[in-house]
Amino acid sequence: MTQSAETAVVQREITVKATPARAFEFFTSQMAKWWPEKMNIAGVPFAEVVMEPHPGGRFFERAASGSECDWGRVLVWEPHARVVLGWHLNPQWQFDPDPAHASEVEVRFEALGPLTTQVVLVHSGFERHGEGFDSLLKSVGSPGGWTLILDTFCDQLATS
Repeated sequence: MTQSAETAVVQREITVKATPARAFEFFTSQMAKWWPEKMNIAGVPFAEVVMEPHPGGRFFERAASGSECDWGRVLVWEPHARVVLGWHLNPQWQFDPDPAHASEVEVRFEALGPLTTQVVLVHSGFERHGEGFDSLLKSVGSPGGWTLILDTFCDQLATS
């Protein structure tokens, strides 16, 4: 897949049976319950996936041993409405601490009814990762990327 910087965007939407507040809370504070285990970065199973609830907060996985592997930073924290993450994982799935090299993942929680929420995920700015950004774009844009992640989120939210 070859894409230009102008078209390097992955957008996924899913409708869940929950209020925006419940969907936001489950998405941001209970990620270990729904994030697919095979998608760990450290190479060992995670015990937790942590998103610190404030701008500048860390976004990372923690193994049972206590070791941690950063994924990114929280850029925007608007409880019940949206969260924006700096995605610091480069095309080799390694953490790059430089914010100039991070793409962005925005997740919005929009009420469709009293107990129905549309979750809209937009991952953009892939070109900031530099050479090889299109491989990262292809991976997260594939059926096994954000689509699988949001489907798993929806399934686990429904049973929690």
